[in-house]
Amino acid sequence: MIFLVDHNLEGHALLLSGSITNQGWQDLFSIRFVLLEEMSLSVNSSDRVVWRFAQTNQMLLLTANRRMKGKDSLEQVLQQENTPTSFPVITIGDADRVLNDPDYRDLCVNRLLEIVLYIENYIGTRRIFIP
Repeated sequence: MIFLVDHNLEGHALLLSGSITNQGWQDLFSIRFVLLEEMSLSVNSSDRVVWRFAQTNQMLLLTANRRMKGKDSLEQVLQQENTPTSFPVITIGDADRVLNDPDYRDLCVNRLLEIVLYIENYIGTRRIFIP
């Protein structure tokens, strides 16, 4: 499973990935975190462009603060374009705690692993807030 990491979560993704590896989950699950830039997406790309890219490439979009208002806001895109076969958007409820609270980070990791393990249960869900 590939997580497309929003530009403001690059350090967070590094910590989450490190926790997954340190806990030995990387041996059981193929999980990658990729940055927008690695996928040739600008950090200024609209929410619509990022969401469509994630869907086309069957990626889970990992975000914390994509816009909620406007014609190209993530919320608007989800309302207009989400289908029963769409991959969900994963939204970290408190991004600062991922950086500063190892217990919260572990809760996020556990939730991410659950989503990856049971992805078929989450397909079509617009957004999942973690932990």
